[in-house]
Amino acid sequence: MTLNPAMTDWQGKRVWLVGASSGIGRALAEQLHARGAHVVISARQQGLLEEFANAHPGSQAVALDVTDPQAVQTVAQGLLAEGPLDLVCYCAGYYKPMRADALDLPELLRHQQVNVTGALYVLSAVMPAMLESARAGRTPHLSLMASVAGWRGLPQSLAYGPTKAALINLAETLYLDLHAHGVGVSVVNPGFVDTPLTKQNEFSMPALLTPQQAAVAILRGWGRGDFELHFPRRFTLWLKLLRVLPYRIYFALVRRMTGL
Repeated sequence: MTLNPAMTDWQGKRVWLVGASSGIGRALAEQLHARGAHVVISARQQGLLEEFANAHPGSQAVALDVTDPQAVQTVAQGLLAEGPLDLVCYCAGYYKPMRADALDLPELLRHQQVNVTGALYVLSAVMPAMLESARAGRTPHLSLMASVAGWRGLPQSLAYGPTKAALINLAETLYLDLHAHGVGVSVVNPGFVDTPLTKQNEFSMPALLTPQQAAVAILRGWGRGDFELHFPRRFTLWLKLLRVLPYRIYFALVRRMTGL
C-alpha cells in the first residue's frame, strides 16, 4: 500500500524547489524540467538561478532568502497567483561541522533559521492554497529535505543533526494531519551526497552519491508514493539498524567507528 499518490507524470506540473541553486535541489530541478514540469527554483544566489533558467527554457528563477518571512510570503503569493503548485520541495540547507567543546551559538542559530524556520515560513505561505487545491481535486505534495543525520546523534553534527531530526518529525506530523485532506507529504533522508555542503567533511564518506544519482532516487520514491525516501539503501539500511540499538551499544559503536 502506497502512503502517497504516486507522482509519475510530471508533464505540465508546477513545482517550486526552495534552495535549488546547487546540489540535490539543482539536480532535481534539471530532472523535473526534463520530464516536462514547469520548474520554479528559489535560492539566494541570483547568478546561479539565472544560469539555470537560461539553460532550461520555460523554467522560472526567483531569488529568495528563506530566513525572511515577508519575502517568503511575497514570493509564494506571486507564484500562487499564477496557478496551483503541484509540488513544493524544501531543499534549503545549511551545514557547518560542530562539536560541543567548540560550541558557536550564532552558527547553531543559523542552522535553525535556514534548515527549520525557513521551512516553517514556506509551509505557512503555501498551506492554505495547497489545501484548497486538494479540495478542488488536485493532488498537491509537500516534501522536506532532511538527512540520515537526523536519525540519531553523531559527532560533529551538533548544529546540523538536530535540525534534520526536527524536519523528520515535522514531516511525520504533517502526514498525519494532511493525508485525510488529500495533500501528499514526504521526507527525504539522503546519505552522503557530493554537494558544496559535504565538501566540508574531512572524513571518508561511504557510499557517496552524485547529486544526479540522488535526484533519480528521489523521483523514484515519489513515483512509488513513498513517505520516507532514504538512499543509498546499502548504506542507509545499516543506519536504520543503528536506530534501534540501546544507547549503551550505540554510543560504543559510534565511538569505535568514528574515533570521536
